[in-house]
This record gives sequence, C-alpha cells and structure tokens, in this order.
Amino acid sequence: MVRAVILANDPLDRSAPPWSWTAVADLIRLRNQSGTWLLMLPSLWSLVLANHGRPPLALMGVFVLGAFVMRSLGVVFNDLADRNFDKHVARTSSRPLADGRLVPRQALLVALILTLCAALLVLALNPFTMLLSPIALFLAAIYPFSKRWIHMPQAVLGIAFGWGAIMAWAASCGRIDPLAWLLFGATICWAMAYDTIYALQDREDDRRIGVKSSALFFGEAVPEAVGLFLGGMVVCLVLAGQLSSLRMEYYLVLALLSGLFLWQVLRLKASVTPHAAFIMFQQHVYAGAVVLLGIWFGAFNSPH
Repeated sequence: MVRAVILANDPLDRSAPPWSWTAVADLIRLRNQSGTWLLMLPSLWSLVLANHGRPPLALMGVFVLGAFVMRSLGVVFNDLADRNFDKHVARTSSRPLADGRLVPRQALLVALILTLCAALLVLALNPFTMLLSPIALFLAAIYPFSKRWIHMPQAVLGIAFGWGAIMAWAASCGRIDPLAWLLFGATICWAMAYDTIYALQDREDDRRIGVKSSALFFGEAVPEAVGLFLGGMVVCLVLAGQLSSLRMEYYLVLALLSGLFLWQVLRLKASVTPHAAFIMFQQHVYAGAVVLLGIWFGAFNSPH
C-alpha cells in the first residue's frame, strides 16, 4: 500500500526548478566523501601491490579521480532510483530529488556529464582495462535497484567497489592475476560488513517502506554476520600477503585491524544508535587507509 502511494506521486512531470550548484553538490555528496574513499582504497591497494610498492603517479591519479567520478555517478543513480522512497526516510528526506530542489531530468544530465568524465579517464588506460570499464558502469547502475530484489544488496555494492581493484590490477599488469581476485574478495567482505553497519541507521524506515538490507535480513545476528564478513576480509588479505611475500609490517597492521574489528563486533552486541552506527561506519575509512599503508610498507623492497 505504502509503495503504491509512493510510486503514484512520482515528480517526473514537474517543471524544473532553477539550477542550484548547492543542490548539485548535495546530489553528488560533495561534502561527504566517505564513499569515495571506500571505493578508492581497494583500487589503491591493488595499484601498490601490483607495482611492488611503487605505483606510477599518473595511474594513481586516474584511479583517484575515477573513484570520485564513479562514486558521484553512483549516488546520482541511487537518488534517481530512490527518489520516491527517500522523502519517507528521515535521514534522506532532505536530498535534492526528494525535497524538490532538483527534478529527475536535471539529475540525469549530471549523470551524463559524470559518465563522459569517466569515459575520458578510461581512455588513459590500456585496452584490456577499457574492456573491463563497462562492467563498472553496469554495477553502479544496478546497485540502487538491488535493494528491491535481494536481501543483501550490500553484496552488490561490494562487487561494484571491488571491481575497482580488478581494473587497477589490469591497468598495471595487462591481465588479472589470482592476487587481484583476493583483493576483490577482501573488498566484497569488507563492504558487506561496513554497509551492514551503515544500514542499521535506517532499519526501521527500510522495514516500513519495504526496502531490503542485510541489517534487516540478519536481524539479531548482525554482530555475528559482520564478524564473519570482517574475518573473510582478513583471511583474503593474509592470503594476498602470502602470495606476494609481503614483509612482517603488513601482518602487524592486519593484527591491529583485527583488534578494531573485534571491538566493533562486540559493540554491535549492545544497542547501537543511528549516530553510533554512522561513527562505526566511518571508522572503516581509516581501516582501509591503514591497510593501504600496510601493503605499501610490506611491499616496498620485499622479495618478489
């Protein structure tokens, strides 16, 4: 019933409001770049590992810019797909499409510009990586709709973010090695963990409007599920370190991170407020940066 009412009030045919750069900035989450970091870091893990601690600066620049552009494009797709749900959720009701500061055709124009920017960046990469790039666009486009289809859309997000690591490896080596797939697996596990924590903020609203999430799917077992995902991430990263002969510094970093992850799992066993869930989610940006430093120190001058 609620969903029928929401879909009946779609604002597609409203006249467009005047363009506002503030609204466009809010549309692409310019003031909150946590998602950009979470997309970018696995790509940087891959670049550093594939290049033995010495990634080309030009290649790093392409993937840093690419992460910003693709994350911005992803949230535009997300807001277009969820514009009729967002107005009924407290946390998202002030988004530009939900509160009427922009209309869908304006957001589509922003998406087109971002897609063109992404295409220009891809032209700087080798032909094999160019062939992989449409998959990244496809994943960014389908993720918002996965919340209607499957109980764990966080897995789709993980695949989308992990694809950056695959592309970074291909851009460095011209092929995809087993190490790249281990980083891909680590990213999927990591995203399923931190995005399940993130979804705790909207659990009651999602249940009310019929949106699926792993936070709803696992229910009381969220702490165990998050622990399992984070354990899978650490296992993948340990195996990657073994295959690439990383030095001991890398494993010390993973041990420290495992302590943070254990603390988060124990914290989730208590009642977690939406604000606390968001803080725990943000801690994963720092966790990913620490993994990058661990790979960098572990790969530099290591035997290969």
